Amino acid sequence: MHLMPASTADIGQAEWPDYGELIMNIKVQDYISVFIHQTDLKVTNCVKERLAPFQLAPEQNLIMMLLWERDGRTQQELSERLEKDKTNITRMVSSLEQKGFIKRVTETCDRRSVRIFLTEAGTALQDKVIPVIETFHQTITAGITKKELDEVHRILTKMRANIE
Repeated sequence: MHLMPASTADIGQAEWPDYGELIMNIKVQDYISVFIHQTDLKVTNCVKERLAPFQLAPEQNLIMMLLWERDGRTQQELSERLEKDKTNITRMVSSLEQKGFIKRVTETCDRRSVRIFLTEAGTALQDKVIPVIETFHQTITAGITKKELDEVHRILTKMRANIE
């Protein structure tokens, strides 16, 4: 945010940068990053409500979904796949373990490596959660063609590349 001086006497006119047109023409709703963020908040809140009966937060559900795809992943792999730092993954894994959905197993050959396995309760949860997630996916993509979804994915991928 750019703060104006108390008066123009505080600085010389030549020292003041000319932001005029740029600042006046761009409104908050014009920034695509704001719109993406607001959309993400709405999506996350909706998913959160739908997962609440299962004691799962949206990010915890992503870990569960990865384990339902392939059980026994390492914490490092979860971190890389979800693009989350190890501290966040450790916190989420601890919470899922306390809920009885997963268990951690330390590798015998490398004690620094921990694999995450589903418990019976975690495996059983899949049959309850996947239909909820699939229904949500159908709701959020209603009226949007595969071609349009591919285009959204392509554009967001370009945006991510622009900031990496």
